[in-house]
Amino acid sequence: MTHDAKDLHLETLAIGYGFDPAQHQGAAKPPIYLTSTFVYPTAQIAKDAHRVFFDGPKDGEGAGAYIYSRLNHPNLDMVEKRLAVLDGAEDCAAFSSGMAALSTTLMALLRPGDSLVYSRPIYSGTDGLMNGHLTNYGVKAFGITNAVDRATVQAAVDLALAAGPLGVMMIESPANPTAAIADIAMIRSIADAVGEKTGRRPIVVVDNTFLGQLLQSPLSWGADLTMISLTKYCGGHSDLLAGAVSGSAEMVRSLKRLRTTFGCHLDPQTSWLVLRSLETLALRTERSCANAKAIAAFLQDHPKVRAVTYLGFLVEGSPERAVYDRQCKGAGSTFSFKIKGGEAEAFRMLDKVRLAKMAVSLGGAETLICHSATTTHYAVPEAQRREVGIDDGTIRISVGLEHIDDLIADLSQALEAV
Repeated sequence: MTHDAKDLHLETLAIGYGFDPAQHQGAAKPPIYLTSTFVYPTAQIAKDAHRVFFDGPKDGEGAGAYIYSRLNHPNLDMVEKRLAVLDGAEDCAAFSSGMAALSTTLMALLRPGDSLVYSRPIYSGTDGLMNGHLTNYGVKAFGITNAVDRATVQAAVDLALAAGPLGVMMIESPANPTAAIADIAMIRSIADAVGEKTGRRPIVVVDNTFLGQLLQSPLSWGADLTMISLTKYCGGHSDLLAGAVSGSAEMVRSLKRLRTTFGCHLDPQTSWLVLRSLETLALRTERSCANAKAIAAFLQDHPKVRAVTYLGFLVEGSPERAVYDRQCKGAGSTFSFKIKGGEAEAFRMLDKVRLAKMAVSLGGAETLICHSATTTHYAVPEAQRREVGIDDGTIRISVGLEHIDDLIADLSQALEAV
């Protein structure tokens, strides 16, 4: 695409940015480069390619030749350029899954003995990494239960600083599965204050999976890195695994180096699938958000539902609503609701669902529904789940693209079992 990115809307950039047909024999769509290695015409070009990859380009020097697909390949280049422009970032690193992106990021940023703070609730895989494997390196994690309240965030930061140097502030906003929201700008200001006090500013990382690039831009609110599970809305069809992290060129370069060591790059076929799916991201987002708004209203008025966590229902005048109005462009299409009763009642309802598919994950064209406490957050201790509002009656729904009347009819008949 020859247009300057700043002159185009995100919906347009999602369709073609990062791919120039003239560089690929005029192909209207990106070819898939199924090769593990690349041939050099001269030894000097081979040397220069390795120098650029490992040392970075010199002033005015472009990207070097391709080397080996674990380091980089044309399809990876295309998807990273497109994701970077959608995130408003200098660069992006794409990975073989969302957890590969997260693991590489935290391993790159944290040192043995560091502390970190994180918003709660958070995706259970993230929780397990921070409170499980990373403890083997002496890393200590401290949770934030209200990420829009400065005093609460500061209290967690103080505990973390007392335990060791604070390396990372890991934020998921909205949170999985309660849609709890975090004030990114406020959290960045606290990180800056820590840097001024200690000489080391913690890196602010925001998981933007629930809203995605079209509905929230974490980097514009002060995040250093924004990460996303491409498996979800960007993939959009429940047929791929991928993740990405965007930020400054310097910071992303360090992630790419570690990705090369870990071998968790995004392969050519999946890169191509992500590029394909990004072309319809705007349309899918619009339809799924409209469906979600209607379903949330239906559930809010249903006599067998006691609560709905849909972001559009945040109370006017509340701190959470103020952050949402300032920081987000929409409510998204994944949220939770609570059945009157507990696990037995939730299971009866779920077993009656026919159109929505009972499965984990989110962001697909199809509507997905699951019982959070016994699936996505099964590995999180019960006391910790309940503390952040995930009880035995909590059901998460990712609203898809089906006709809204059919979805409401399906949920209506299923709720009769409660």
